[in-house]
Amino acid sequence: MMNYFERTQKAFEHYKATPDALILGIESSCDETAAAVLRGGREVFSMAVHTQIPIHRLYGGVVPEIASRSHTERITAVVEEALEKAGVGLPDIGAIAVTCAPGLIGALLVGVSFAKGLALAADKPLIGVNHIEGHIAANYLTYPDLEPPFMCLVASGGHSHIVLVKDYDEFELIGRTRDDAAGEAFDKVARALGLPYPGGPEVEKLAESGNARAYPLHTPFNSDLSVYDFSFSGIKTAVVNLMHNAQQKGDEPNRADIAASFQHSVVETLTMKSVQAALDRGMGTLALAGGVSANKALRERLQRECDKRGLRFCRPDMRFCTDNAAMIACQGHYRLLKDQRSDLDLNPSAESFLSR
Repeated sequence: MMNYFERTQKAFEHYKATPDALILGIESSCDETAAAVLRGGREVFSMAVHTQIPIHRLYGGVVPEIASRSHTERITAVVEEALEKAGVGLPDIGAIAVTCAPGLIGALLVGVSFAKGLALAADKPLIGVNHIEGHIAANYLTYPDLEPPFMCLVASGGHSHIVLVKDYDEFELIGRTRDDAAGEAFDKVARALGLPYPGGPEVEKLAESGNARAYPLHTPFNSDLSVYDFSFSGIKTAVVNLMHNAQQKGDEPNRADIAASFQHSVVETLTMKSVQAALDRGMGTLALAGGVSANKALRERLQRECDKRGLRFCRPDMRFCTDNAAMIACQGHYRLLKDQRSDLDLNPSAESFLSR
């Protein structure tokens, strides 16, 4: 009796030989249950997303157990919605891609288990995808002509990396945060300012009416462009201290100025270090990825600096910035073309596969 790998070999070879093959992507790494259907790896046929933000807002952040339960309740309906929107059925799908790391382990387990069940039942090739690689691949969905190599700044709630994308399946970690990720720092500062979860968009909105020069929050470490790593914990702590000191004195701090100053510090650090990394490595293109890539101030600052330095700047369309399954399907497509696929013993991991 043939095993799963043997039974899906013909389907795997057919997928690689078919330029317009369909791939189903599934994403469940945190608080978004998502599915998408792509054709040829870059053409988005459909996207379906169920967000848990209203649930987690009650607690000021993501509660892992609640997230896992919500994924379990919604994943079947979300996948069915993606297939229905694309006008296809499971037999029409050539392969299945699923986020397997990094993320909340319970949440990942839901997506991986569901994808393995589908793959086994339908004899479809399966590919586990790294979530960070998926965020990078979101740029391929926005720029049809974009190809490696290029430098990419990945900024999200859990990760802040500068990554040299050598090929679709080959990455080198150039720089990373030493402590808080950019998105994590945004959320913590939002809480200090009394803003609701998720904090990033709320801080950005408040910062629009503030003076970005009111509080100098830069640190010597972040100003050193010879080091590509960054640190946001000190900036976050400075904001918390500003709020506490003002409250102890009975003063009402200008929250808009604090938000604007904090955002300015983070944006300058991410921009200057990633641009310098691209220049030092001889890259002509700098891409942006991750949830924080939706921040307008960051997008505009990177665009100005790249224009000034003669670099091409790529950033995902807004619908591909936050967690979605289209980016997972895209990266899964390129992994499959590289003869990489997963067996049914695929296990999720809370840790990232990317390393120095």
